[in-house]
Amino acid sequence: MSTRHAPEARPRAPYFSSGPCAKRPGWTLDALSDASLGRSHRAKVGKAKLAEAIELTREVLQVPADYRIGIVPASDTGAVEMAMWSMLGARGVDLLAWESFGEGWVTDAVKQLRLSDARVITAPYGELPDLAQVDAKKRDVVFTWNGTTSGVRVPDADWIPADREGVTICDATSAAFAQRLDWAKLDVVTFSWQKVLGGEAAHGMLILSPRAVERLESYKPAWPLPKIFRLTKGGKLIEGIFKGETINTPSMLCVEDYIDALRWAKGLGGLDALVARADANAGAIADWVARTPWVANLAKDPATASNTSVCLVIVDPDVVAKGEEAVAAVAKGIASRLEKEGVAFDIGAYRDAPPGLRIWCGATVERADLEALTPWLDHAFAQEKAALGL
Repeated sequence: MSTRHAPEARPRAPYFSSGPCAKRPGWTLDALSDASLGRSHRAKVGKAKLAEAIELTREVLQVPADYRIGIVPASDTGAVEMAMWSMLGARGVDLLAWESFGEGWVTDAVKQLRLSDARVITAPYGELPDLAQVDAKKRDVVFTWNGTTSGVRVPDADWIPADREGVTICDATSAAFAQRLDWAKLDVVTFSWQKVLGGEAAHGMLILSPRAVERLESYKPAWPLPKIFRLTKGGKLIEGIFKGETINTPSMLCVEDYIDALRWAKGLGGLDALVARADANAGAIADWVARTPWVANLAKDPATASNTSVCLVIVDPDVVAKGEEAVAAVAKGIASRLEKEGVAFDIGAYRDAPPGLRIWCGATVERADLEALTPWLDHAFAQEKAALGL
């Protein structure tokens, strides 16, 4: 590693943020020229656009035909909250948390909904909770498929029985379109447009299994529900939500952008191609980590390491010996230095996570850009280490 000479090659697109994520390769504003701007989302053209977004989602994600797909307010957060507030409380629930967003769902269930029979199963950043402790047979379960802020994901859904009595609520926002979701084991799946496909923010997707619909139509929560959380009327599912009749006014510009990303994904070869791209991208970082002594993956077990939000920690013994503040300073310095160079934007670890770096490797990122990034990471680390006098 040289502290003097910066690498010659640069990433073509320095966008490695874990949300909003990079736009698809070749994206320009011209891709949105067909947006139905200035028109009501309830007009024929608006409804057609929303219906297209739903059907392309079904096709690309390989969602079963009997699952309903809705566009809802407030991004992934809104989608998860709608499910939790509308469905939890019917039976005991197991809540899994191993990073920031999972911890947020725990807080809402325990402190806001004040569920009397809620078990919290946790693990520190970099690890996965003991899934054998989860009673997915008798109880509801709330979990993230991919921990965006820790880079740790569930390897599969084998721990969820097919003949379960409860419902599973899965926050899949940094997994959908990059990892294979086991639909038979999932009753509620949520994600936001601005993650793997690089869409624009503020809209969430809520996907319901027939079992989830049954819960909604047979159970009435003890607490009042705000309008934007209501999924039923008169004890029946509001079917319009799942046909593009959104609860509030969506941005038709954002809808067009999501459609563009879905068409791109379909043109690549659909889910298989998206997963392959994310796997190859994460592999580029994994190969570099394997030959680089100063850095390690935050995920302790390679089988649970994310292929989208790859989280890294500094393990250089000289820096570690200086203490946590030095480690944090070096990590922050690397992210800041590369942003100033225009080489990598938004690669610092999430604020609640251990100090380090977080590099998005989802399908809209090109592997060549990640390969061009790694020499810059080495270069920036060497400079930051030297700044400590080491």
